[in-house]
Amino acid sequence: MHKGNISFNTENIKFSLTKRKFFKHWILETIKNENQNCGEINFIFCDDEFLLNINKEYLNHSTLTDIITFDYSEKTDIISGDIFISIERITENAKKFKVLFETELSRVMIHGILHLIGYKDKSKNDKAQMTKKEDYYLTLQSESL
Repeated sequence: MHKGNISFNTENIKFSLTKRKFFKHWILETIKNENQNCGEINFIFCDDEFLLNINKEYLNHSTLTDIITFDYSEKTDIISGDIFISIERITENAKKFKVLFETELSRVMIHGILHLIGYKDKSKNDKAQMTKKEDYYLTLQSESL
């Protein structure tokens, strides 16, 4: 198995991901379970403004979002990319959906990984499949806590 690198970074905010080793292990297990290998994966935790600027500049969208994933994979079995996550959106959505911050953050993180693996969420069927995968990997995460 190709041993890649998963990094956690911040832009425009003070935020530190707790349990980094746990998250890395969980993400690597998810990638392995999907018959993929980990290349260079960067999680960039940021604020709404930073992510909105990326959304406008690269995707021509002027709306707030919780995540934007850029896929840099060059080989079909090694996933690489940048996953930008708005901690402000995660905080708001956790309240809105009445879940713990860490649960919402985990869902969004694995959502980005699933995009790198190749899952889509534009159609109703694709979105349903993506949500099912997210739920599955969140269950696996809670089992390994």
